[in-house]
Amino acid sequence: MAALAAGGGLLAGLGGCAAVPPAPQIAPPDYAARRDGAFTIPAIPIDRVPAWLHRQVVRFTVTEEPPGTVLVNHDNRLLYLVLEDGYALRYGIGVGREGLGWRGEARIYRTAHWPSWTPTPNMIRRDPSLARWAEGQPGGPANPLGARALYLATDGIDQGYRIHGTPYWNTIGRYDSSGCFRMFQHDVIDLHQRVGIGTRVVVI
Repeated sequence: MAALAAGGGLLAGLGGCAAVPPAPQIAPPDYAARRDGAFTIPAIPIDRVPAWLHRQVVRFTVTEEPPGTVLVNHDNRLLYLVLEDGYALRYGIGVGREGLGWRGEARIYRTAHWPSWTPTPNMIRRDPSLARWAEGQPGGPANPLGARALYLATDGIDQGYRIHGTPYWNTIGRYDSSGCFRMFQHDVIDLHQRVGIGTRVVVI
């Protein structure tokens, strides 16, 4: 009877373990060339990009943030869109180089397709060649903000930080920006379709 009791206890313990829910069904990424409005986005040679930077669904149980939150891990150069049931959609990103990183909380207050870009006075001081765009560079394939931009505000104040695309795919995974968060063009389009005004963004 003692052996049966021990066995029953073991079975009861196993029965109490929660099964891992299935991963959300999300279409696999396609980094081929595509038409987007008036412009064509070039293909990304994804075979030359480390696998950890590819867009992918991952288990993500290390946060209590609710689904729909964007969480950016600056040091790991990864952005997570929190999903249901302990999963997240993970994207590789480029982040601010040394001395230009930012951490904190914000909300998306504006989004834009093929946005224009205006360098800040500090950017122009660091790189005087940017003075030609002091009045703004029109949106397009050569624009540093890429195909989409998500504008962030903290306590209602725009401090100049963005989540945006980039025409320079090989900067993803690097500490190479002026403080913003860069994404593959294809990935920022995907993220733009999944978030909206008011989305909470947490940068750690």
